[in-house]
Amino acid sequence: MWRFGARGRDARQAAAAYVREAFAEPAAEEVAWLAATATAGDADHAAWELRYARRAVGLLVAQTNALDDRTPSLVARALDAAMAADPLVAADLGELATRQFNERLSAYRDALDARSAESRGVRLGRVLLVFAGSVRAARGPGLLEAGAVCERMLAECAAALAQQFGEAQLPEDQPPSAVVP
Repeated sequence: MWRFGARGRDARQAAAAYVREAFAEPAAEEVAWLAATATAGDADHAAWELRYARRAVGLLVAQTNALDDRTPSLVARALDAAMAADPLVAADLGELATRQFNERLSAYRDALDARSAESRGVRLGRVLLVFAGSVRAARGPGLLEAGAVCERMLAECAAALAQQFGEAQLPEDQPPSAVVP
């Protein structure tokens, strides 16, 4: 495990920088859209659902896209620390926020892992809408927009992970299986 030295410090710093990206505030237009679509106008609830979604997607991207097996655990630790220090969460509500995040993380993981004719974005969008409080919207026209929002989160997190931890560099003329000794 990377505990000491520059390499470990660099990896922890990269994880912290990646988590800062996962903690990016949701766009005002996305909050307004989700509030109008699923939270009966409650912009605070909409913002929190988008925050939870982005953080969950960020951790899931680290688990699926990381080049190194240690990266997801570094990201999980950095995410845990950032959530514990989140100034938007009242000190006495930290345990509740963690429980709510874990419920959403599990649901988003299940949606990503599901085998279905539906697109990945639609499956994730449905989770977003259901947690936002609208099962009806999860079956209606808002589902495609929710899917697009989730796909943007996935793409942004994947780009941030690659920026912080690097991308796989494979020769164009060889399949990945030929590169592994």
